[in-house]
Amino acid sequence: MNKNYLEINNVDFQVGGKVKVKNLSLKIQNKGQIICLLGPSGIGKTTILRSIAGLEKIDKGSIKLKNTILSSKSEHVEPENRNISLSFQENALFPHYTVKKNIYFGTDRNKLNGKKKIEPKKIIKILNIEKILDKYPHQISAGEAQRVSLTRALVSNPDLLLLDEPLSNIDENFKEEIQVKLKQILKQFKITTIVVTHDSYEAFYLGDKCGIILDQKLKQFDDPYNVYHYPNSIKVVNFLNRGVLLPAKVTGQYTLENEDLGLIKGNFVNEHAVGSIVKLLLQPEDLEHDDKSNLQLDVIDKKFKGTNFIYTLKTKSGKYVSVFVHSHHVHQHQINDKFGIKKPIHIKHLVCF
Repeated sequence: MNKNYLEINNVDFQVGGKVKVKNLSLKIQNKGQIICLLGPSGIGKTTILRSIAGLEKIDKGSIKLKNTILSSKSEHVEPENRNISLSFQENALFPHYTVKKNIYFGTDRNKLNGKKKIEPKKIIKILNIEKILDKYPHQISAGEAQRVSLTRALVSNPDLLLLDEPLSNIDENFKEEIQVKLKQILKQFKITTIVVTHDSYEAFYLGDKCGIILDQKLKQFDDPYNVYHYPNSIKVVNFLNRGVLLPAKVTGQYTLENEDLGLIKGNFVNEHAVGSIVKLLLQPEDLEHDDKSNLQLDVIDKKFKGTNFIYTLKTKSGKYVSVFVHSHHVHQHQINDKFGIKKPIHIKHLVCF
């Protein structure tokens, strides 16, 4: 007997007769897992959520939850019978209800299906919306409305929670705190969740698994660590925008050579023939600062990130690379200064294409 909690098998997700994502398959093995889907705007991420929720029909493949078919070419369980909660990016709150009544609407639905509810007061306190319970949607901010919508979705204790850009309207200085609280809630109550977001940092923090959707396809689906450190294509590298691709020549089983950086050592993720020319993924954490090194690059830009600086450096051939340096580092470089890189460069995993 198949024991996967959720299965999406070879589904074409479409809206208005136009296919947005083709032949998508993924599985959630256990109750309480969090899946994050990343991709550019308009790629079809919201369409996936709407189809899982039953708001859009499918005519290819199948969607199964707890071993029950919800959608296929021949079957379609109506949204109200799926026990799935969908929290939209645009926060579809009832305008004639107070915040409190909007929230308790979800618990009222649970009384009808006999499912145990999550105590609303706990979520209300965690998400810090006690002071706006008697207000109406038009009287609160977009960020507050997003937290209300999230609270309503959570207290219904669904079999599956679908979150569409759940924190997009939250103030940046409050967003990280809400991310931590949201993850605590989802894990504490074992709420199986699919999160759609354009924010890779958010996806890497929240997700047990992350999927990258590009060009109408699921390009990669893996642990967040592997998606970041072992991207499986140049398109995923370019989408994540977490490094640069530099030309290099494979010179040995554990070495390659770049015209600007010289010898680079490490373990190749995939096999490459000695003598072949590859594109090496170089991420900011791969380089180490060393003022005494004879490999000196020009500082083009410098960003202060609190715990670290990110320097953008220019090589002799005009390529740009970035490097992290701890903010307590004694010697801070300015734009147009020379910046030393420790040699030889050692990268734990050499990702090449």
